[in-house]
Amino acid sequence: MTSLEVAPEIVKFYSETADEAERLTASADGRLEMVRTQELLRRHLPPAPARVLDVGGGPGAHARWLVADGYQVHLVDPVARHVEQARTTGATAELGDARSLTAEDGSYDVVLMLGPLYHLLERSERDRALGEARRVLKPGGLLAAAGINRYASLFEHTAYAHLHQEPLRTGIDAILATQTYDGKGAFTAAYFHSGEQLRDEVAAAGFEDSEVFGIEGPAWSLLAAAERNTGRSFHESSLFESALAAARIAEPYPELLAASSHLLAVGRRAG
Repeated sequence: MTSLEVAPEIVKFYSETADEAERLTASADGRLEMVRTQELLRRHLPPAPARVLDVGGGPGAHARWLVADGYQVHLVDPVARHVEQARTTGATAELGDARSLTAEDGSYDVVLMLGPLYHLLERSERDRALGEARRVLKPGGLLAAAGINRYASLFEHTAYAHLHQEPLRTGIDAILATQTYDGKGAFTAAYFHSGEQLRDEVAAAGFEDSEVFGIEGPAWSLLAAAERNTGRSFHESSLFESALAAARIAEPYPELLAASSHLLAVGRRAG
């Protein structure tokens, strides 16, 4: 991938294979991710009608509720299908790249990066995207950036009840060792962060008071296992409520970050 070219396999995956519009509603663990992302963002967001730039915002799952909350939202995504879908949310949207934003310097109160960092496998590319986020933020503006947890695939494929099978086990071993996935299977190319790495990358890009939260918490894979192995929906269940409670209870304990599926770093533009 060149510095300004999104890997073709990523565009193809989100254009032809995955329906990102349904990911946060189709499963109980997806709903858990949505609920927790909403509550973490609402905890840190400035009051509406602040200006929010949703970078890599996909089809607008978060843009939709942010607009409903009164925020002025502009979405940027490299997938044309997503941009078209996002324009139905009430947000404005454009085709673009996290590493080369069209927004003017200091023009936004908030930048969300809830997808780009885990599709940029090289540290230099993630640094470039974070640098662009800093550039377009006002001094003191909020960054919220997500990463996939380094160990997420271990928990996910245990929930699928097939981790013991080869060559899957070998593939997961490779992800854990390298923190990258080559995109040759069911998912696209991806980078997997530890909580400390994500916090350090955000801080190194010029963001102060950086914190990292486990989005789904330590019990998300129980939800995934229950649904995938029974064929039942657990959207409205005691198990869902318990998993949500576990995510909230786990927040003060950084060692539990390693059990979440996704991580959320928040920080404010220095200077």
